[in-house]
Amino acid sequence: MRSQAMDWTRDTARRRVANWTAVAGAFAAALTGASAHAGGIEGAPADTLNSLSGAPLMAALAPAEAVADEAENVQPKTPGLVSMSARLQCVPYAREQSGVEIFGDAHHWWRKAVGRFTRTPEPESGAVMVMRGYRTNNRGHVAVVRQILSDRSIIIDHANWLNNGEVTVNVPVVDVSPNGDWTKVRVWHVPTQAWGVRVYTVQGFILPDAEPAGGGVVTTVR
Repeated sequence: MRSQAMDWTRDTARRRVANWTAVAGAFAAALTGASAHAGGIEGAPADTLNSLSGAPLMAALAPAEAVADEAENVQPKTPGLVSMSARLQCVPYAREQSGVEIFGDAHHWWRKAVGRFTRTPEPESGAVMVMRGYRTNNRGHVAVVRQILSDRSIIIDHANWLNNGEVTVNVPVVDVSPNGDWTKVRVWHVPTQAWGVRVYTVQGFILPDAEPAGGGVVTTVR
């Protein structure tokens, strides 16, 4: 009986990997076939993934090789609201969760990190993603990167994205910038379980590490 149970478990795992890999391949093909401008690239994830959520969504965002080779380590979770009554702004939540001790409005964070924390143009687990022009040019938003799924997809946790002080976790974000440099992103909209319509500008990512002597790793000004 134990042998049969183990065989069933292995067969189930293989089927899931095969299914996830097929979806991931479709997503990769969509990105590869997209035109080299923002409109073409940003359209691919939404068209391909709008019907997915939970594990299939995470698998589709990750490269097929990673899903196949590291299936045991893939533990995707469904994006969701943790608390609608948290009454938190994005800044105190990101500060507490990341250890990046910056205060003040989110649209000042990128500048305030200079000389204090390492800034990078690419996401890293544990970093704070800094967005500008959220709603208006004088608004910003900060979120904590929880997981890197692929070169162009990550998972974040953040607060007050829906402007109700709520905390939202396991939220997929996809890079839709023309050059794949994380300057433009789309964010998964949890209430509708679909990709958000808007494209947001990202200034970069702030690491909780102190900025090294001689400056951080950012090579371009955003």
